[in-house]
Amino acid sequence: MAAGTPHRLILGARRAPPAEASLTAWNCLAPALSPDGRAVAYVSDRDGRPRVWILRLDGEDGSRPLDTGPEAVTDVSWSPTGARLAVRLLPGGGEHGQVWTVRPDGGDLRPLCAPEGGSATFGRWTGRGDDLLADTIQASGRAEALLIDAGTGESRVLARGPLTHAVAASRDHRHVLIRRGPRGGRRMYLADVPAGTVPEVPLLEGLDGTTDHGVLSPGGETAYLVTDAGRDRAALVAVSGGGEPAVLAERPDADADLFELSLDGRRGLLVWNAGGRSEPELIDMETGIARPLPPPPAELLTSVRLTPDGSRAALTAEGPAHPAHVVLCDLDTGRYHEVAGTGALAGAVPAEPFPVLARDGLGLSGWLYRVPGVEGPAPFAIYLHGGPEDQERPAFNPLYQNLLAAGIGVFAPNVRGSGGFGRAFREADNGPLRFRAVDDVADCAAALVRLGVADPSRMACMGWSYGGYLTLAALVTYPRLFRAGVDICGIADFETFYERTEPWIAAAAVREYGDPSRDRDLLRALSPLHAFDRLAAPLLVVHGAQDTNVPLYEAEQAIRAARALGRPCDSLIFPDEGHEVRGRANRETLVKTIAAWLSRHLTTPPDPVS
Repeated sequence: MAAGTPHRLILGARRAPPAEASLTAWNCLAPALSPDGRAVAYVSDRDGRPRVWILRLDGEDGSRPLDTGPEAVTDVSWSPTGARLAVRLLPGGGEHGQVWTVRPDGGDLRPLCAPEGGSATFGRWTGRGDDLLADTIQASGRAEALLIDAGTGESRVLARGPLTHAVAASRDHRHVLIRRGPRGGRRMYLADVPAGTVPEVPLLEGLDGTTDHGVLSPGGETAYLVTDAGRDRAALVAVSGGGEPAVLAERPDADADLFELSLDGRRGLLVWNAGGRSEPELIDMETGIARPLPPPPAELLTSVRLTPDGSRAALTAEGPAHPAHVVLCDLDTGRYHEVAGTGALAGAVPAEPFPVLARDGLGLSGWLYRVPGVEGPAPFAIYLHGGPEDQERPAFNPLYQNLLAAGIGVFAPNVRGSGGFGRAFREADNGPLRFRAVDDVADCAAALVRLGVADPSRMACMGWSYGGYLTLAALVTYPRLFRAGVDICGIADFETFYERTEPWIAAAAVREYGDPSRDRDLLRALSPLHAFDRLAAPLLVVHGAQDTNVPLYEAEQAIRAARALGRPCDSLIFPDEGHEVRGRANRETLVKTIAAWLSRHLTTPPDPVS
């Protein structure tokens, strides 16, 4: 193989049925190219648990795992010098992250920040030496933004305060971009280093909305922000010297999603979220001219990283028929090369866009997965995503494929409050408006029945995290609508959620759900646990024992309440998982259990009495 030619680790299209193949498929995430472009590091669960793998692109030795211990890995990044990797670990399968560093040969593995009882994450390398931005949250909820020398382990504090994150730094380390605030109301500030010498300069001050992502130009004079502040659709905005913002890229039909800048600041790669699908474009930062890139090899791009010279990008791509895999893109030619992943699943059921009109006239949408070969009404499950500001997109989902193989169709909607459709839609469920999101679930079910897609006597509702909450809320609000329900890591009672979740999770959730003191009556009315006497459908409750985001107590309450009322209630608790099910064996158990349980409840004739 010639030097510089990507070494393909793609296994061919699976011969097994797509449902079976989806259970053994492995994912490849968070790819990062080495500075010389000769290797790529990524996170993969190909041997059962997510860890770091390194693939040489200039030889035939294939991928090799990097030993960072037994803990699950969620992210990896290569320093601009090529000397070190940053790795984020989740000890015990829970949500308390730690930032470690290791050499690419596996040597000198050590922690950089691992707050006891708290959590840490890393951001960008600054472009100077092996200096890395990181954030820590102590068990008390106190947060610090740090600049860490990964070579020596020395660190200094850049900013402190609730919900504080270091986003980017200038090459000379004189300026840093700091993000503060809760979900849906994040603000960016430009600060001087050392911290506290000059007051932070607020960017986009006085504008409603949120600014979640940003980068700095190499000299720190310009901040490039992905924001919906002062607008409905997220755009790419430049702010120089704290002056007036200049819009670099905006679309009326899409949200700016991901943005990365080359180390020299001359090129930017912007990924649009257009109705759920990813559309990348290359921007010449000196002229502002944007050039669309060819469509990626799968529907979604979920991570983007550039080489220092901006010539290539390492991407994570996935779709309903394609597990998450590593793609390299030559940004000059627009050519993509898949270099690591399991390959496409032959025969996987595709996702169809499906519009729904809510009872108050608001337009909703979602992705429909039809049972192959079935023309008339079929058993159906409505699957509700988390967040609530997450978005259902055409991603790889083994659960969907296994439900379809069992004869159960899937509709995955974006009810009000979902991201990807503008700020007004995302905020349409805040506070007391959340009751309307519950109504949206019923309206989605009615639309499926009205159009002859779903059998009204054989429908289920299920969801994860906030989707688990929404499932419970829909089951007690519309007790005769669904024949079964599956709650995965969902909130049953907002009062106990606020009491037991991490302090930083609680602080970030107030804007979305309500204040646990000031809005106590509203939160009680929204909590499904207080209406469990209306629960009629059998319930399956799934949770991770190590979940400190939505603690296990929420599942335990729901199980106790259902059984005390004599309602059929089964449970599946993973002792070694947190808010996500990361182990491949556990994921297989999860999918098989839910598919078999729903099949038992939905594919048999309905009980005439019920």
